[in-house]
Amino acid sequence: MREVALPSPEVPPLQRSVAAALAAILELDVAEVPLPGADHPRPWTVWRNWLAGRGLGLVPVLAPADFNWPGPWLALLRADPAGGQVAAVAFGSPPGLAWNPAGAGLTFADVEGGYVIAPADVVSWTAQASAFTDERTSGRVELIALAATAEAPMTVVETAAAQAGRGLEGDRYFAARGTFSDPHATGNDLTLIEAEVLEQLALPVGDLAPADARRNIVTRGIDLNALVGQRFTIGEVQCVGRRLCAPCGHLQRLTTAGTLRALVHKGGLRADVLTDGMIRAGDSVATRR
Repeated sequence: MREVALPSPEVPPLQRSVAAALAAILELDVAEVPLPGADHPRPWTVWRNWLAGRGLGLVPVLAPADFNWPGPWLALLRADPAGGQVAAVAFGSPPGLAWNPAGAGLTFADVEGGYVIAPADVVSWTAQASAFTDERTSGRVELIALAATAEAPMTVVETAAAQAGRGLEGDRYFAARGTFSDPHATGNDLTLIEAEVLEQLALPVGDLAPADARRNIVTRGIDLNALVGQRFTIGEVQCVGRRLCAPCGHLQRLTTAGTLRALVHKGGLRADVLTDGMIRAGDSVATRR
């Protein structure tokens, strides 16, 4: 852990101190950490999305005084009687403040909660998790599927018009009607999954047809997990991988028993569309290195 300079004083104390604390814990330049403005309604969504692109997440600390952790974590301190908060870096067993970037006069007694920054997959995570190998860096589109509204059946199509910042025309997320639609989140434009994964699923009840995986694009040949944080192309359309498209209880409810467990770490990719264009079945999918 290292101390870093506080970012712009033009943003609220919470945003400034959280950005600084994240940079200190991850040993990054503070300019690499997103800095939501004063008018942003959901700054924590911005930080969660950014961390997810690095294979990381925020795990709540509900009882700070009893949280004995031999490593740094992000503490949230009560900065004023009105309930305003600032962030600091806590550490230790028993815990204390290792670095307090913004709250002069505040102590660990003022800590109300916090988060541990943890890898989503402890076994496979490394700080360079998005680095490519020389294998499986290109493939093709095997299937395109859209659903007009949340939970509607997926319809297979041969072509789809992609629009930057929105996704595929005709899909529920293009119209902001998806189950997880969120105007402040990234990675909602497009979802992808590997055909190889679907072919190897061992489910206790039946099979999972490619379209029923509820991803927009089924690919063959390319390693989708390696695209997190990377730019890539689908035919003429440029995209960027944001985070893994992890399976969840919602997907299992709409498909079949065992889907959630079978797709852990293999559920595909969430991506954003960067340029307009057409996507067609058979198009190449390739990394931009």
